[in-house]
Amino acid sequence: MTFLIFLIACGAAASTGIIFKPGQWYEELNKPSFTPPKWLFPVAWSIIYLLLAWAGYRLSLMPGSQVVLALWAAQIALNTLWTPVFFGAHRIFAGMVIISLLWLVVAAMVVLALRLDLITGLILFPYLIWLCVASALNFSILRHN
Repeated sequence: MTFLIFLIACGAAASTGIIFKPGQWYEELNKPSFTPPKWLFPVAWSIIYLLLAWAGYRLSLMPGSQVVLALWAAQIALNTLWTPVFFGAHRIFAGMVIISLLWLVVAAMVVLALRLDLITGLILFPYLIWLCVASALNFSILRHN
């Protein structure tokens, strides 16, 4: 049951991508050469959201995980906020601020999760890697548009 709660939270974050699609505005932006292909975004985010739900569930079973779970809640809120700000409102700078905060929260979450449980920390690591790519992409778009 607890896993389902984390999965629903991830589904809520993912739903913003269905509501606020990149669209023509995004297509016309100057993007860097390292921009991943379109098909990779839903694949990567689907995997990341499943891993996030699994990590949240594992953390919920561990004593002393309150701070990491608070960071989990903060990151899912920031994650949910980025898409409507960037794709919906076309606010590239605000998106950069949000994704920078998100990166910091996720980095702290990964470090603290690794201290609690190696497996859970490793489960979260792909999210941090993907956020590095997404942050660099957001920054490049901000710089060139």
